[in-house]
Formats: sequence, structure tokens, C-alpha cells
Amino acid sequence: MTVMGVPKFQRFFRAAASLDMDKNDLKRYGDFVGAKLYDLLVVGQASAKANVRDTVEPWDLPITKGLQESIHRFRRLDEEVELKPILEQLAARPPLDRTPTQETEERYPEIIGGLSVALAETFKIMYPDVRNPQTSHWEGVTAVFGRLL
Repeated sequence: MTVMGVPKFQRFFRAAASLDMDKNDLKRYGDFVGAKLYDLLVVGQASAKANVRDTVEPWDLPITKGLQESIHRFRRLDEEVELKPILEQLAARPPLDRTPTQETEERYPEIIGGLSVALAETFKIMYPDVRNPQTSHWEGVTAVFGRLL
């Protein structure tokens, strides 16, 4: 993540859930969104394969109602923070058996944004008094996401 992006991420997490993130948190965050995007793509790839297609379409990704709502909240927050261009850099394209379409890839930044909003809100639900998440908080929140997504 670029140095210019760090203040935007900090501002985003403050706006999303009154969290004070530091550079260690941003490293964990990058790992988290990379892993969750990959998980969504693996399931999308399976859907494409089951439908005998060589490409992963946007509708192949398992975007739940809750994640879709988080994507909508991200869009509203992003008007203020303008994080989407930075998220495009985080949207690594992991190798898959099926190739995501351009339309699918164009959705990655907003999906990552939705995951980011959901992550921030989950910190506040699980740890309402926390302002600066520590390792144990990250472990708890990521464990929940690991079971649900």
C-alpha cells in the first residue's frame, strides 16, 4: 500500500466504525481482503465450472445480502474518502482455472470495499469499546469471517 493511501484508510475506518488503525492493522487488512476476495473467486470458479463456462461472471460470486448491503454502504462512504482507486491496487488477480471476465474484475474494488465496511462493523459489534484493534481482536473477527465467507 502506498504511503499516500495510509491516511485514506485511516480516515475510512474512522468514518466506518470509529476505529483508529495503524500501519500494522493495514498490513493485516491487506492480508484479510486478499484472502476473502480469493475465497469468493474460488466459489465463483466452482459455479462457472458447474455451469460449463470457462469464465467467472459477476453472478458466479457468492455475494450475500449482507455483503451487498455493505457494498452499498461502502459506496456512500467512498464518496467522502475516495478509497476506490487504492482498492483497485489491492484487487490482486490470483491464478484460477477459470478466467474472471472484465466485468467481474471491475467489481473487485467495490467488493473489497464492502468487505472493508463489514470488517469495520464487525469489530464494533464484537468489541464495542475498542478503538485500536489488537492482534486478539483481529483473530476474533477474522475467525468469524472464515466461518461465514
